[in-house]
Amino acid sequence: MIRATAYRALRTPQHEIRQVRGLQTHLTWWGPAPAASDPPAILLHGWQDTGDTFQFMVDAFKQDRPAVALDWRGFGRSEVPQDGYWFPDYLADLDALVDQLSPTAPVRLVGHSMGGNLASLYAGLRPERVRCVVNLEGFGLPSSMPGEAPARMRKWLDQVKTAPPLKTYDSIEQLASIIGFRYPRFSPAQADFVSRAWSKLGDDGRVQLMGDPRHRRETPTLYHRADAQAIWHEIAAPMLLVLARQSEYLPRLGPDGSIEALHTAFPTSEIVFVEDAGHMLHIEKAEDVALLVENFLSTH
Repeated sequence: MIRATAYRALRTPQHEIRQVRGLQTHLTWWGPAPAASDPPAILLHGWQDTGDTFQFMVDAFKQDRPAVALDWRGFGRSEVPQDGYWFPDYLADLDALVDQLSPTAPVRLVGHSMGGNLASLYAGLRPERVRCVVNLEGFGLPSSMPGEAPARMRKWLDQVKTAPPLKTYDSIEQLASIIGFRYPRFSPAQADFVSRAWSKLGDDGRVQLMGDPRHRRETPTLYHRADAQAIWHEIAAPMLLVLARQSEYLPRLGPDGSIEALHTAFPTSEIVFVEDAGHMLHIEKAEDVALLVENFLSTH
């Protein structure tokens, strides 16, 4: 019997595992087979998310177009690296994947949150390889201050001595309830779908999150917004920066989160807002986001 809250995908995904820089990397494909003249739009998920949750946006597209979402290293069904995580490795993974999926033609990138940040950085570092960028709530982090460095490094040194605990849950329904509480704009069907995309059944019969718990360790290095902005200024491709009107994270940027500052940071960008949406806008307002993304991709 189908659960009352089950989400019915309109476009059936296909799954693939391929080697990317020595790691088994999970890809989720939608739409027709890509061609050399029409490479797939590459969808880049955020921190603690997986590529599967672009399903809602893809289902809302009016046109059946080739699209592929990866699970970043250590997230979802992609392999966990043995030596931990350094942010530049995500960029190198994306660079290698772009070379595999579209060796000659520039690609279209669509990224959410961390994925949006990576898409923007990549577009500045490899401008010749990017045709256009849709950045969903990927506007960087607040600037760090040098005085934060000692405490941050001490915390990281303490954390690497022990393995972080693995979060587990009694059932999918319990996890879905927690996700629904955390994201109250999700429908019950969306919360159920996301809970299944983010988890697997452990050997002990408990539901566990698939993301490597080491992601939750403190990052030992400081974030320098000026460095990121210097890379963003190298972007040559047109960019659509999509912000949530009720974003939980944009206000944390302070003055750097103003429209004027964002236009300065992303000189090639068009900035639009999605109403009645928070940071997970690609799920909460999938139809609105899909319309913006599809129109932008179709004209670039």
